[in-house]
Amino acid sequence: MNTTEPIRDLEQVHELASFYIKKGQLRNHVLILLGLYTALRVSDILRLVWDDVFDFNVGAVRASINIVEKKTGKSKSIALNDDVVSALTMLAAVSARRGAPLILNPRTGEAISRNHAYRVTRAAGEALGFGFRISCHSLRKTFGYHAWRVGVDPVLLVSIFNHSSLDITMRYLGITQDEKDAVYLGISFLGTASRKSASNNIDPVHRSFAVAKM
Repeated sequence: MNTTEPIRDLEQVHELASFYIKKGQLRNHVLILLGLYTALRVSDILRLVWDDVFDFNVGAVRASINIVEKKTGKSKSIALNDDVVSALTMLAAVSARRGAPLILNPRTGEAISRNHAYRVTRAAGEALGFGFRISCHSLRKTFGYHAWRVGVDPVLLVSIFNHSSLDITMRYLGITQDEKDAVYLGISFLGTASRKSASNNIDPVHRSFAVAKM
């Protein structure tokens, strides 16, 4: 698990995010989106019940969720973006029930297991032909990597991930040597090289991600 890498190709992230909705598998779709958009550990996603994400008094998905992380014991509030709200709204229409697990195994009446969640995630990556194995933890790291790519301060990511140090977060981001080289090659004090800094040297796809998804 410690060697899990983020999904760096944004097109692959988009493919993964829409894989299960195209199959009509709403529960699995929600599982993937929560992993990508909330940066929660899978253990915390599987502990969610419908009351955490759905206000039964008004019949609508909540704007945010508030949890206490299992691993750290720290409280956390997470805003839900439009993609997650839309997915939860679709799932709520067929599954919402007070006190019921959000990611439900209908055979047991309990949440699916971590192994089951891993199989769901891995199967999508294999079906999409990624060529590398992904896990639930890949989704959490993917959130951090692409947030960093669009300019989110790593110090803010430390807080989002509830890490104990910046060093842990920087290792978490899975920054490659090519990306480090881009910093060295992108700075010029004499005007003989590109003046674009690494923070501005974001490809158009990621600029679109920054506007549409973050």
